[in-house]
Amino acid sequence: MIRPTRAIGVLSSAVVVIALAVRVGMAQAPVNKACGLVTDSELQSALGSKVILKAGSIGDVQTCGGETQSAKVLLRFFKRSTDPSGNAEQAGIDAIRKMGVKVDVKTSAGITCMTGVPPENMAAMGFGTTCTVTGKAPMFAVIEITAKTQKDMVPMEKLRAVAEKMASRF
Repeated sequence: MIRPTRAIGVLSSAVVVIALAVRVGMAQAPVNKACGLVTDSELQSALGSKVILKAGSIGDVQTCGGETQSAKVLLRFFKRSTDPSGNAEQAGIDAIRKMGVKVDVKTSAGITCMTGVPPENMAAMGFGTTCTVTGKAPMFAVIEITAKTQKDMVPMEKLRAVAEKMASRF
């Protein structure tokens, strides 16, 4: 028979071991930096309305996303270990141009921004504005806003201003 004081001692030890395991597990979990790339006011200024962001991930890519009535927002933060040249992005741009999407790309000072306006028959895919901070390779940060209508698109210049602030945060 186990004495009550010994049972309490074993239980206390088990609680300490579990607490330490949880603490170590939490300490090793990577912090999602994607949501910290922009402030609520910066995002609201670009979108014209408030959005609540939720952290997530896609493989090794840290994400932060949210939605308003007129647009979806996705922030991505990742380390690129392949294709630092950007050839994959260029191939993607070429592919959507072949589908009839009107694409405008501007690059300067380590930030590439792009807008995409689909043809009328593909309007359901959304109207996108994206800016990617490329000047801190191998780390990259992306802000992507997909509007439901062309009139709700975020202008490239407005999103670029947000991307410039993002670049200072990593």
